[in-house]
Amino acid sequence: MRSLLLPVLFACQSLPAVAEPYRERPAAGETVYFVLPDRFENGDKANDTGGLKGDRLQTGFDPTSKAFYNGGDIKGLMSRLDYIQGLGATAIWVGPIFKNKPVQGAPGQESGGYHGYWITDFTQVDPHFGTNADFRKLVDAAHARGMKVYMDIVANHTADVIQYREGAASGFAYRSRADYPYSRKGGLGGKAINPGFAGDQISTDANFARLTDPTWAYTPYVPKGEEHAKVPDWLNDPLVYHNRGNTTFSGENSQFGDFVGLDDLFTESPRVRQGMIAIYAKWIDDFGVDGFRIDTARHVDSGFWQAFVPAMQAEARKRGIPNFHIFGEVARENPDNGFIAQFTRRDGYPAVLDFAFHASVRAVLGAGQGTEVLAQLFDGDVLYKGGEKAAMAMPTFIGNHDIGRFSTLVRHDRPGISDKELLERVALGHVMLMTLRGSPVIYYGDEQGFVGDGNDQDAREDMFASQVASYNDNRLIGTTKTTATASFATDHPLYRLISSLATLRKAHPALISGRQVTRGYSDKPGLFSVSRFDPATGMEYLIAFNTSDQPLHAASVIGGRVTALQSLFGNCPAQVSAPGSVILDLPPFGSAVCRAVSSPDKHAGQ
Repeated sequence: MRSLLLPVLFACQSLPAVAEPYRERPAAGETVYFVLPDRFENGDKANDTGGLKGDRLQTGFDPTSKAFYNGGDIKGLMSRLDYIQGLGATAIWVGPIFKNKPVQGAPGQESGGYHGYWITDFTQVDPHFGTNADFRKLVDAAHARGMKVYMDIVANHTADVIQYREGAASGFAYRSRADYPYSRKGGLGGKAINPGFAGDQISTDANFARLTDPTWAYTPYVPKGEEHAKVPDWLNDPLVYHNRGNTTFSGENSQFGDFVGLDDLFTESPRVRQGMIAIYAKWIDDFGVDGFRIDTARHVDSGFWQAFVPAMQAEARKRGIPNFHIFGEVARENPDNGFIAQFTRRDGYPAVLDFAFHASVRAVLGAGQGTEVLAQLFDGDVLYKGGEKAAMAMPTFIGNHDIGRFSTLVRHDRPGISDKELLERVALGHVMLMTLRGSPVIYYGDEQGFVGDGNDQDAREDMFASQVASYNDNRLIGTTKTTATASFATDHPLYRLISSLATLRKAHPALISGRQVTRGYSDKPGLFSVSRFDPATGMEYLIAFNTSDQPLHAASVIGGRVTALQSLFGNCPAQVSAPGSVILDLPPFGSAVCRAVSSPDKHAGQ
């Protein structure tokens, strides 16, 4: 344990109730806590069924199942703000809160919309979570503490309401634009429809006014009784959807196909663009939220984002929110950040979720690859629009609700790993998350040592006392407890570690917005080191990690004017070994943050 966490130099304590003006903080300065409301805390049992009657197939509520609503809500989240702020979070990313279709799925495969991504009403909080007034109170309460609130939003799809006359016998396979053009009913051999429509790449009102028949690939219809299931009402028109069948997440269908039946919005249509802009502008106006995390960003056409992102930024400025943060989910588990960077250049995203950071940290701490993987990651920062400076605002993470918890992934990568070593590797991952460039995102429950059985539903455990058997039999790390009891311990070693690092970040701006320069790495597990520089004074900070299971004794490059080092976290050598070089001694999976002392004629950033 000593080699794992290193000396925790800061007492775990709640941050002051009133922080610096939250509106003025840039996105790069935030430490984000990501939470799914249904799985965090149950503050009001009266809304567990969302006001619906019947069994779980009607209400969506079953606290014993990982696939249904378990009971968490906005009031519960608000009741735990002390806990979240004590961890050091300065912003809360709240999973989608919009009203969802409570249950979806074929007979025998049903599940609930607890996660929030099956939206029917884009104007209302899901009754399982509370009311719009509850959400407003949460935002106000967070702001009173100097904390920001990011909403998780969806523009790619809605809940699965629209059906196809062709039925399940068709397999709902994707039907391409070439084989099933908009100009023919049901394919190339069908009758002519939509005369004059020039295709989905001409996003003008005049062109889309000619699109009047939605039967180009399938024959879509809205089932009886659901004609007005979606809000706003324009969302009930089949013409605002692609209606081409299910995506396989590759090629053309990645943009135009349904996600396992979810109704895929025709985002090339001006009607959809204008409608979505109006929906989300109102959430900014009415609630004063501080940013949007945008789901499934890579599956929407670029033209939509080129219209949507500036509109949201303009609306936020009108509302007095100068640093409104927008970051898209571009899911790609690859250490190369070139793919995700294109969305900042072509689509106009200010930031994207840093999947490349996640993949790189997993590569070195899970798969045991050399630390050059991390060096190559940061070399790629120049690819983002705005380059290395823009990379400071990229939300970094090591695990989440879709790909799984970092602890689970490491356990998968290293079969038979001991709980002790797993905790050490997970702890080092969090040190990297909190000290390297980017805006760190902590996935709820990670600070309590959660280790899930897999991804998706298996990575969405309850923080309140769970009744889900497949959660309660998980072997957690850093604790003898299980998820069968509430998991809000502020003395858990990972909670204490993250809290201490958050305090360190707040005390030293170099760790938040300081320029980062790679100093040491190799093609084997072991040393990775960087220097970060105070944006105001140019003072150098050396940050070093040992990714191996053996003690490390190795030299790292450092600024040539540095003469001595002060330990801020872990153990740093007192003196340099020679101008421009320092010998580091780190325990297995150890780390250190060192503040440099330089000669009077030092040059910042040398």
